[in-house]
Amino acid sequence: MTDEQPHQFERGTDGPKVIVVGVDGSESSFRAASYAGGLARRQRSLLAVVYVQPVMAAGAALGVPVAETTDEIASNLIAEIREATERVKDIYDVRWEFHTFRGDPFNGLVTAADELKADAVVVGASEQAGHRIVGSVAVRLVKAGRWPVTVVP
Repeated sequence: MTDEQPHQFERGTDGPKVIVVGVDGSESSFRAASYAGGLARRQRSLLAVVYVQPVMAAGAALGVPVAETTDEIASNLIAEIREATERVKDIYDVRWEFHTFRGDPFNGLVTAADELKADAVVVGASEQAGHRIVGSVAVRLVKAGRWPVTVVP
């Protein structure tokens, strides 16, 4: 055995280094982003703000410009986050990045958390009634059991 060992990624040893928060433009996702921003500030973590662009093959087949619409949503989210960051820059200093992934929200957030080596995931509570039957993204993330998940109401 040598003194030099390759660096291995290790979760949960010194507090979270990367906190992933999912945003989709809903009020609950913005509350989740605010909460995650506070966690990131206090823990001196990187806040990775993730928007998962839905892939809607049916919409594209009907001639709906899906990619343009989701790109516009992502641009608007970035603008809102930058504006909020600018308002508090003299009070709080949070390191953050914005990422977009494509797919359904659950798989997109799983991919984001894996690729960004997330130590924690924060999401807003679902605002859709149908999720009580099928299961929300938050519940599915918790059941995946791969990261601590915080669900913000």
